[in-house]
This record gives sequence, C-alpha cells and structure tokens, in this order.
Amino acid sequence: MQLTDFDRYPNLVAMFLDRARTRGSHPMLVARHEGAWRALDWTTVADRVCVLARSLRAIGLKDGDRVVLVCENRPEWCIADLAIMAAGLVTVPTYTTNTERDHHHILENSGARAIIVSTPKLAQPLLAAAMRAPNAEHVIGIEPLRRMQSGMLTFHDWRDLIVGDVAAARDEAEARAATIGRDDLACIIYTSGTGGAPRGVRQHHGAILRNVDGAAHIVAEDYGWGDEVFLSFLPLSHAYEHSAGQFLPIGMGGTIHYAESLEKLAANIEDVRPTLMVVVPRLFEVLRTRIMKQIEKQGRLPATLMHQALAIAARRASGKMRLSDRLLDMVIERTLRPKIRKRFGGRMKALVSGGAPLNPEVGVFFEAMGLTLLQGYGQTEAGPVISVNRPRAGIAMDTVGPPMREVTVKIAEDGEILVQGELVMHGYWRNEVETLRTIRDGWLHTGDIGHFDAAGRIVITDRKKDMIVNDKGDNISPQKIEGMLTLQPEIAQAMVSGDKRPYVVGLIVPDAEWALDWAREAGEHFDMAALQDLPAFRAEIRAAIDRVNADVSVVEKVRQFAFADEPFAIDNEELTPSMKIRRHKIRERYGARIDALYRG
Repeated sequence: MQLTDFDRYPNLVAMFLDRARTRGSHPMLVARHEGAWRALDWTTVADRVCVLARSLRAIGLKDGDRVVLVCENRPEWCIADLAIMAAGLVTVPTYTTNTERDHHHILENSGARAIIVSTPKLAQPLLAAAMRAPNAEHVIGIEPLRRMQSGMLTFHDWRDLIVGDVAAARDEAEARAATIGRDDLACIIYTSGTGGAPRGVRQHHGAILRNVDGAAHIVAEDYGWGDEVFLSFLPLSHAYEHSAGQFLPIGMGGTIHYAESLEKLAANIEDVRPTLMVVVPRLFEVLRTRIMKQIEKQGRLPATLMHQALAIAARRASGKMRLSDRLLDMVIERTLRPKIRKRFGGRMKALVSGGAPLNPEVGVFFEAMGLTLLQGYGQTEAGPVISVNRPRAGIAMDTVGPPMREVTVKIAEDGEILVQGELVMHGYWRNEVETLRTIRDGWLHTGDIGHFDAAGRIVITDRKKDMIVNDKGDNISPQKIEGMLTLQPEIAQAMVSGDKRPYVVGLIVPDAEWALDWAREAGEHFDMAALQDLPAFRAEIRAAIDRVNADVSVVEKVRQFAFADEPFAIDNEELTPSMKIRRHKIRERYGARIDALYRG
C-alpha cells in the first residue's frame, strides 16, 4: 500500500469509510472465538458501523450527544466507537475496571445520554451508577442484559441495532461525515489519573488524525508499509491504544487482532505473528524477566550467549564496540536471536513502548535479543503521541525520540516540556480552570521535565509534580530509582519517597516468583506476609536495594525500606490501567508506615 495523505481527511469516519472501500474483503477485526480466530472483513465492519450509526439516531440521539462505551478489547468496541462518531455523537470510553463511583463521575460529568456495555458483569456497577446519573436514558447491551426495573433507562439489544437497510445507512453516514470537521469533538477520554478525580480530555478528530499521520510516516519511511498486523492488548479506553492500536491500523488499512488476556498474550503473539504492537513498559519488564529465566534454565551456553549479547548491545550504545564483537554478534544472530524472534511471531517490525517511562536497560535487553523496541512519549492531552524513537533518527534508549511530523516542542526556562500543534486537545471537558492552567499561549504544558540531546531527541528526566525535593533542596527523580529497583529479580514493584525529608525511603513489593523459590531453598512455608518478617528474607531485599544504591548518587540512595501489604494493582486503585503507580493512593494507605522509616 502507498502512504496516504492524511491531511485530506476531514474526520476519522471519512478515513475509515475510505479505507473500507479500498480494502473490501480483506480481514479487518479478528478475535478468538470457540478456539479459533474469526475475522470480520472491512466491508462487513463498515456495514455494521453505518447501520448502528443510523440506529443511534433513530433512538433519539442528536449531534454532539455523548455515549459512554464500556467494553473489553473486541471487534464490537471498534464498531461501536466508529458508529458513535458516524452518527455525529461523541464517544466517552471508560475502563472495564472502573468502580460504580468512577462510572458515576464520568456519566455525570460528561452528561452522557446513552451507554454501550458489553456484558452483564460489566453492566452491574455501570447501571447502578446510571440510575443516579441525571442524563442517562439509553442502555445498549452487546450481550443480552437483565432488564432493570427503571422508568429512566430504556434498554436496547445490540443485535437489533446492527441490522437494517445497509444502503440507506451508508448514504446517511457518508453525508454526515461530510459535515464533520477536524476541529469537531471526536471523544472525551478521562485520564486514569495518578492523582485526583479523572478529567475529561476533549480530543478532536484532527488530534487523532495528526497522530495517525505521524506514526504512519515513521512506519512507511523506516520499515516499509505492507499489510500490517496489529495485536491489540492495552485497554482501548486508554488514549494510547485508542489512537495507536485502533486508528493507526485503520489509517494504514491493517488488520487488528484482539489478545485474549495477559495470561494468553505470549501464545497469542506466536499465533497472530504481529508486525507492530504497542505496549506499556511494565509488560516489557515482565517479558524481560521471563525470557532471562528461561534462557538461564537452558544451560550454560545459552546463558553465556545472552550475557554476551547484552554486553555487545551496551558497548554499541556507548560507541565502544570491539573488533571481536562483530564475529560474536554473528554467532548470536544465528543461534540465540532467531529463537527469541520466533517467540514474538517472527515478523515483528517494532514493539512500541509508551504510557510510562521505560528503563533504558530494558530497551537494551530487547535490542540485544534482536527485537526493535521504540520508546515513545505522549499524553492523553496530545492525541496522545508527541514523539517516538525511530531508526532513521538513531535509536537511543535513554530518549523518547524526536517529535513527530507537524509537532512543535520546546523547553521552558524551568525545564518543562511544552507542545504545540493540531494534536493538542481543545481543553478539558467542563473544566475551564484546568484548561487555562494547562494550555497557555497556545502551548500545552505537559508537566514533564526534560531536554533535547545533541541529535534532537527528547530526554525525559521526571514529572514536574512528582519530583522529590529533599530537605537540602536537592532534586531527585523517583521514577529513575523505582525503575532501577524493579529491574532487580527480588523486587516486583517499588515506590520511593523523600520530599522535604533528609533521605529517600522505599516501599517494596517483593517478586512473588523469586520469593517462592527463596522459600523452597530456605525450607520455609511460602506465605508472603510471614516471609517478610524473617530477617534472612529482609536481608535479601536489602542486598537488592544496596545493588541499586551502588549505582546512584548519595542523595538518591534508598536508606530505609518497608514492605507493602500486597501488590499495587488496578483493583486496589494503586495502579492506573496503564500500569503507572498512583502515588497519592499509596501514600494514603501507607503514609504512617513510610513516616515511621524516618524515626527508626
């Protein structure tokens, strides 16, 4: 396929309908059902989108009405999203992990008149919230829902809404798409929030189209643009997956496969053999740990080759390659790397990391194993992709690459990264105060601290609001220290503190697999809480922390630590859906324990 001029599209619906006309019977959306991968082609998806759009208008929804979408990653998610937009409405994606309180906030704040929900289980907290929401009128169940006794909500069956006069629906969708402009609102994406109540980011059609344009050009120019295959894993309610995992494939005429679950992800990757995949750093960290353990279990030779590959990659990154490295690299290329590539399907062009900072060591590991890992940077408020590493500009794992096409980035006097361009949101929904604070003089104030390197790539050093300033005035990056801690095999998660304090302390979640192995070798019963009381177990964690302390400055050293009661998770509200820790929630729960570390 040829590179498209995305500037000619007035909106996302027009882009989709144009692609559907040219792709026709090619597979578009693929999901596993009853043990087999089943595909919907472009024509079928377009028919359902247009008919559903007509049905949404038929039940009384009008231009600009908001529709909340709660659904797992599956073909119906994409169909619903496109149909909402094709009907001249606004999609409000929400996380499947949301509580009743979360749903109520979004329903009330957005003023949504309709809800599309996939399953009875997901409907339970959502409908409880909808009963109290002032504007909610319609509920559409993708799977049959139990009808509640409520005079306020009208229930509809998805199956009834996706059948009808296809020709008439197509004509209506085409005519309406001609009236929607790039500046018109496409969706309101509520930030999962590492602090405070979620805010609704107003993403217009042009913001997402600008992201698609920038990313598609990188793929075309650096890798060649073919029949791309994507594996969708991150929640589609997250702006990163919504733009890069859904609309980028649509813009490129690619095929989207939907992963079944985290547990089946590795098997799904081997089955689907994707060419491109967007993932958050935490998943790369988990995969790195698993791959290293599996290689080490295969014996001395594979383990030696792995460590040699890592050493060569580190020397290449620092520009200190040896003459002998070329020959050794050829051996690794013929022996170890093909096995690793096969586990990722064998045709992966690039794995793109975003949503949170990536530890450079993790990036170097995947490069050493023969896989291209591109770290990107962005925010929901910017479509969300601002920059990404690319081979043409030279990949540097300690950077997030140069800004994408038609994106302007500058660094403020205090080091804050500022962004300008069509990708910048038009503001927060019904929140003028935060909008004025975040967008000033046409520049998006990201809240991130960074600088450009000599090659024009952005280097992120920290979040402005997360920066630790100790009692002596030293600035300390918590994310850097946490990233180094979680690379230790003994530590799964960590949060460090030290603002206005004399030194840094840490809250530690031990790695469960490592702890199980340690318990077996020590002859102890595996109970995480009981193990944490054992001096020998605590000493092992202390040793892991000290390994990190050896590589950081004096003010960055973790002097004391305590254990968390359980892993940070989405369910306990201590992780966002994109796997970033929610510091304010963790501090609320463990504040007294952290404070006690300064009295010991």
